[in-house]
This record gives sequence, structure tokens and C-alpha cells, in this order.
Amino acid sequence: MNNAYIIDAVRTPRGKGKKRGSLASVHPQDLSAVTLKALAERNSINPDKVEEVVMGCVSQVEDQAACIARYAVMAAQWPNSVPGYTVNRFCGSGLQAINNVANHVSSGAMDLGVGGGIESMSRVKMGADMLGRDFTVGNPHIAEHYNLVPQGISADLIATKYGISREEADRFAESSQIKAANAIKNGYFKKSIIPTKLDDGTIVTEDESPRIESDYAFLSGLAAIFKTIGEKELDAIALKSYPEIQKINHIHTLGNSSGIVDGAASLLISNDEGLKKYGLKPRAKIIATVATGEEPTIMLTGPVSASQKALKMAGLSVNDIDLWEINEAFASVVLYVKKTLNVPEDRINVNGGAISLGHPLGATGAILTGTVLDELERRDGKYGLITLCIGGGMGIATIIERIKG
Repeated sequence: MNNAYIIDAVRTPRGKGKKRGSLASVHPQDLSAVTLKALAERNSINPDKVEEVVMGCVSQVEDQAACIARYAVMAAQWPNSVPGYTVNRFCGSGLQAINNVANHVSSGAMDLGVGGGIESMSRVKMGADMLGRDFTVGNPHIAEHYNLVPQGISADLIATKYGISREEADRFAESSQIKAANAIKNGYFKKSIIPTKLDDGTIVTEDESPRIESDYAFLSGLAAIFKTIGEKELDAIALKSYPEIQKINHIHTLGNSSGIVDGAASLLISNDEGLKKYGLKPRAKIIATVATGEEPTIMLTGPVSASQKALKMAGLSVNDIDLWEINEAFASVVLYVKKTLNVPEDRINVNGGAISLGHPLGATGAILTGTVLDELERRDGKYGLITLCIGGGMGIATIIERIKG
């Protein structure tokens, strides 16, 4: 078996997922193309050497329809010989794309590939691929066996079951904003961000989402967004699976949940043969790639089982990991992982996360991988673990080992 190496990691800035967001005018195919072109240019690679492009994307309809990975290759004007395919593992899609390419190259099936992700949430609304259907997607047989609810209800269920308070969630959200603001101020993201030029000549260089007004006083005053729909009918559905819980404590707000944004990211991944053939210098080695399944009602507990499986695969412990990137889909998810695995707080999401910076669904896993790699290099660290909770009851995790140059 070959090793799988990360040669480079790039991303676009993240723009607010609204019509007036900084990247809303950019077609998602073109947004992905920005990252593909940057990889080729930064690493002096002829694109015809890339044997596969794999892109994560969740809502594969409208502007993101028709295998956006292949269309991104075309939008980048890469050679016709470069194929592409798109994967959907919900919020884990971008990391799954990276894991797929890592496994392709380590098996020797190819020597050089690109893994990444895209989501333009200003142009393709979350849930657009559901066509107005419920969570069974129109299949009554699923409803016979599973009590499915929206992720927000699941996040509040985690908070209730594992004793995570509203104050803890808001304090964590505040820390995410502080860390993100510090990272932007000090230019920690500049190594990976590719300035993105709009048709009107404007160049977007920074993430648009962080809110400096989001201190604890502000956050603690926000309304719980899932309380009304939960108490109306959805809590009762969830509690069928958890009868030991009498009432769900709704703690999540717009301030301690992930932001809706646009963004794309790509990583160039090679095996040992690719390094030799193309004279590439690796930045990190991918040493574990896993996915796990979880109970679908509570849904978002997967980062624990995925992290445990990845650590076992890599022969590492929790304390061996220098930096953790745990996707901030909801504050309770990160706090649950922290408490369950006893992860040191000062190693978690040290430059903020999706609460402050936003969560472009299909791209986030790829963005987090680049973020942790940059920070390992800045801190002279060795191991980074990236993990995301996933709809339908799944988890995904990847461990990378930085190569000191």
C-alpha cells in the first residue's frame, strides 16, 4: 500500500448565504473552479496529471445539479481527460471526498487526485433537494421504524440527554467568535484562502460571516429557534426513541448554531509514486479515514464513534492529537464530543468554527482539513483530527500527520 499525502489545501473565502452575500453572484461551478485553478498554479502541476476530482456537495439540484465535480473541471478549463464525480454524505461530504481520494491513491489505483467540496447556500437553499418532502423522503416504511426529526431537535436532544446547558452553549459560541476574529486579524487563514474575483471586478479576500457583536450578553438574549416547532409536534416524535427523557430543553439559537454561507475548498492528494513523478513536496500524511453510523433520531453523536475508530486505526490516543477540528454544526455537538472523549478545550477549533465562520455544507470537511493543516504548521504540531456530525445518524473522521519540512 502507498501512503496518501496532502500536497496543498486551498479554499475560497466564505460569503454569507444570502442574496446579498459576498459570493452570491458566483456560480457554484465557478466557485469550485477557483480552488482547482489555484491548486494547479500554486503547485506547478499540469492539470492533465490529475486523475480524478471528487467533490462533496449536499444539495445537488438547481445550480449544483448534474455532477458538479465534472462541471467544476470544465469551469476551470482543465483538460477533457480529467474526470470528476460528486459525493453526498450530508455535512461530511467534503471530508468524504478527501477520504475517497486518499484511499484511491493509497491503493495505487491512481497517483494524483483532488478532493474537496462546494456549497452555494445563497443560490441553492438547504433542503432544496428534498422537494418539500418530510424526513422519510416520502417513504412510509421508514417512518414505521425510525422517529426522524430535524437536526435542530436532535441537537437539543443531545443537550438534554447529556446535561449541556444554554449558558455552556452560548459561552462556547462566544469563544468561537473571539477565536475567529483573532485568526482573521492575525492572518491565520491567508495561507489557504484564494482571493475570489467577481464579475464586477470586486475581489473577496476574507470570510464574511463572523459577527463581532456576538458576545455572551447578546447571545444569551436570543430566542431558542427550535422550541416552538418542537413543542408543537416534533419533540413528541423524538421522545418516542428516548422515553426516559420527559421534556427536551431547547438551547439552540441562531447564535450558537452554524451559519449559512457559500464556500468551496480543494486539496491536492498524492501517493509515493506521484511525489516522485511530479516532484511534489508533501505537507501532511493522511493516516486514518473512517465513517460510522449512529441512531438516527439523536443523529448528531457520530463524531465520538468516528473519532474513536480513527484513533484506534492510527494507534493514537485523544491526547496525542495536537489539534481537533470538530464541526460546529451546533454548540451541543462540540461540547458533547469534548465531554465524552475528554478532549482538552485548548485544542478544539482554535481558530473558531462554523458558529462564527459558517458551514457551507458540502465544503466544510475540506475547509476544516486545510485549517487544521495550516495551524499545525504554524504551531509546529504533529497530529490533527477532523470530524463532523452527519444527518441521518452518521459520523466521519480523518487524522492527518504533519510532515515537518
